[in-house]
Amino acid sequence: MFAFRLKIKILINLAVHLIVAMVLVNFVTIISSQKKLTNATISKGYILIDLIENFLNQNNYFDEFSLSNNFIKKTDNLLNKNGFSSVLLLDKNNTQTFINKKKCVIDHELVILTKKAILSEKQIMTFKGSTWGFFWKQNRFVILSSPIKKQNRIVGGISIVCRLNKMYKNIRDIQHIAAIYIIVNTIVLTLSGGYLLTKLIVKPVHKLVRRAKEYKEDDDSFVIFDKEDNEFTQLSRALSSMLNCISKDKKKLHLTIASLEKANIDLKKAQNDIIRAEKLASVGRLSAGIAHEIGNPIGIITGYLELLKENNIPDKEKQDFINRTENEISRIDTIIRQLLDFSRPAPEFIDIVSVHDIISDISKTFTIQPIFDKIKLKLNLHASKDTIKADPNKLRQILFNLVINAADALFSDKNNKKNEKKIIISTTLADNKIIIIKVEDNGCGIPKENIENIFDPFFTTKDPGKGTGLGLSVSFMIIEQMKGKIAVKSEKDNGTIITVSLPCANFINIEPV
Repeated sequence: MFAFRLKIKILINLAVHLIVAMVLVNFVTIISSQKKLTNATISKGYILIDLIENFLNQNNYFDEFSLSNNFIKKTDNLLNKNGFSSVLLLDKNNTQTFINKKKCVIDHELVILTKKAILSEKQIMTFKGSTWGFFWKQNRFVILSSPIKKQNRIVGGISIVCRLNKMYKNIRDIQHIAAIYIIVNTIVLTLSGGYLLTKLIVKPVHKLVRRAKEYKEDDDSFVIFDKEDNEFTQLSRALSSMLNCISKDKKKLHLTIASLEKANIDLKKAQNDIIRAEKLASVGRLSAGIAHEIGNPIGIITGYLELLKENNIPDKEKQDFINRTENEISRIDTIIRQLLDFSRPAPEFIDIVSVHDIISDISKTFTIQPIFDKIKLKLNLHASKDTIKADPNKLRQILFNLVINAADALFSDKNNKKNEKKIIISTTLADNKIIIIKVEDNGCGIPKENIENIFDPFFTTKDPGKGTGLGLSVSFMIIEQMKGKIAVKSEKDNGTIITVSLPCANFINIEPV
C-alpha cells in the first residue's frame, strides 16, 4: 500500500511538471513565432509598397496617378494571396485611389495616415483594431504608410492595410497539433519516468520500510543493499550503525536507571534519617522541660503515699488522697504520651488531616514546657477550610520546629528589651484552595545577610550544643513533598513571620516519599 501510494504521487507530480514545462515552452514558442510572423507580414507590406512605387516611377506619374485596370487587378490578386486588405494611393492633388476599398473598414484613418506620411516624409507603421489572437485580444490590422518619391521629389503617398487574422488562425491551427503532442508526450514521459523513478527510488524505499518493520532488537545488522554502492546502501549502513549505537546506549540507560533508582531509595532513606534525627533533637529539648514538669506531680504523689501510710486517717480522706494520686498519675501519663506520640517512629501514610486540630494539639504540648511560662502563645485559626492531604506526623514536626525556633528567638540575648514575649499562630484561606499558616514572633529577627541561608542544612546562628541547624531545612524538605511553599519575612530586632502555604485536600494528590 505504501509503495502504491508513493507511485501514484510520483506519477501525478511528474505529469503536472511535464505539462507545465511543455505549456510554458509552447507559450514562449507562440509569442516568438507570432512576433516573427508579424515582422514577416510587415516586410511583405513594405515590399509591396516598393513594387507599386517602382511601377509609378516607370510609368512617369507625377502630379496624379492613373492606374490601369490590369494593374489594379494584378495588385488585388497580390493583396489577397498575401493577406493584405486594401491599398490607398494619394497623389499631389489629394486624389484617392483605392484598391479593394470594399474590404477596407478604416478608409478614413487610412487617408489621415497617408497624408501624415507625406508631410513627415517618413514611413509610418500603425496598429489598429482588435481581435482574438491565441491567448487574448490583439491587434487586428497593421497599417504601413509611406511617401512616394520621384527623382527625390515627393509626388504622393501610399498606405497598405495588412490583416493579422489569418496569422492568428494559422497559429491556432498549429496549437491543435501542439496540444495533441503535449498530451501524448505527457503520457509517454510520465509512464517512462514513473517506471524509472519507481525502480530507482520507490522500490529501495519500500525495502527500507519493510526492513524497518521487521527489525528486532537482537538483529545484528540493518544493511539491505550490499550489492550496489549507492545512496540507499549508505543510508541503510548509517541506519544500521545508528541502531547499534542506540542498542548500546539503551543498555547503558537501563544500568543508569537502575543506579538512579538505587540512589533515589538511598536518598529517601537519608531524608527520612534526617527528619528522624531532627525529631529526636526536638524530643531532647522537650524532654528537659517535661522532666521538670513531671517532678511536681511525682512529689505530690509521694506526699499522698506518705499520708496513706498513717493508720489514723479517716476513710473519706484516704479515698480523697487516692483520687488525687490517680489524677497526678494521669497527668504524668498525659505528659509522657504526648512526648511519645511525637517521638515514636510511625509508618508514613497520607491522610486527610485537620490543620487546626494539629495546631491545637501542639499548643497543649507546649503549655507544659517551663519556657512557655514566660511566652504568650496565641492562636488565630480563621481559615474556613483547614483539611489537607498529608502525613500528620510530618505536619506536626513542621509546626514543632517553627514554634521552637520562635521561642529560641524570644529568649536570645539580643531581645531582653522586650517586655511581653509572644508567639502567634494564625491560619487563613487563599483563593478557596490554599491554607496559609503563619508563625509570628516578636523576637530578635533574622539579619538580612542570613535570610537566604536559613533553609540550608546545618546553618544555625545558635551557640554550639543548642541547635543542629536542621529544623528549617527539614521543614522545607517536608513542605516541598506536600507540594507547598515556605517563606520568611524578618527584620533585625523586629520579629519574624514564617509563612507556610499548603494546598487543601481537594486540590492535590500527594504521594508518600
